[in-house]
Amino acid sequence: MDIESLKTFIVLSENSSFTKTANQLFVAQSTVTNRINELEKELKLRLFLRTNRSVKLTVEGERFRVYAYKVLELTENTLAEMTAENRFENHIRIGSADSIYEGHLAPEIKKYRDKHPENSLKITIGLSNHLLEQLQEDMLDAAFVYIPLRKSQFISELYKQDTLVLVTDINNRKYSRGITRQKLIEENYLMCNFALQDVGQYIRKLFPRFHQFELEIDDCMKIVPYLIGKDNYTFLPKDMADTYIKEKKLRKIRLLDFDTPIINSYIIYRDSMKDVIAELIHA
Repeated sequence: MDIESLKTFIVLSENSSFTKTANQLFVAQSTVTNRINELEKELKLRLFLRTNRSVKLTVEGERFRVYAYKVLELTENTLAEMTAENRFENHIRIGSADSIYEGHLAPEIKKYRDKHPENSLKITIGLSNHLLEQLQEDMLDAAFVYIPLRKSQFISELYKQDTLVLVTDINNRKYSRGITRQKLIEENYLMCNFALQDVGQYIRKLFPRFHQFELEIDDCMKIVPYLIGKDNYTFLPKDMADTYIKEKKLRKIRLLDFDTPIINSYIIYRDSMKDVIAELIHA
């Protein structure tokens, strides 16, 4: 099983066309066919269902795709690190939830880079649960997430605490004096869960059971475009919301008869990274 065969398998699984795969990889269509046939022969599995009109993954193919992605990512990361060793003293791999990166981490990383040009940094932005998986698979050295990890081989520390603020478009002047819980339920609230566990459950409980939100998204950075220019509402971490409030894109609405819980974010890393992480977050 070689890397080119895995790449071919992944591209074919994404576009479901031998012709498109050949064009994307700049090889003959027969090469694509041969690579897939050899891969299936080696694995003794049928990875694709082929008809005259379509190509789609089998159940075994879906399972193998997860493995193929991990092998390719690990291979590329390893090769990148080996190359980086010739240019840099250390290669640091950091994962972060988008809102933590935008709200807190980005300026700290900039300061660290300015102070340590001899080190290279690879930043991965993703969801907390995915980042924790990568951390445990040794694909990351540290993760800034909303979910603590209780495992003996990792250090899990509180990183930042944020409050939640209710925001809407700057030109939506409704509730200029504040909003009650009942009035919020009546409005177009957009649900941003972003893996906050207890906080997410608290927000859901503000609304009636089985309430259907107009829009629900798991990354609060992606919800902002649905607020600007619209009469919609959502809660955002204060440090993140402040950026848009200062830019006069969003405005904060005062809560009259209810409060919101504190958001905890965590930094999780192996003990061997302790000195590096300590300097990074205090850069």
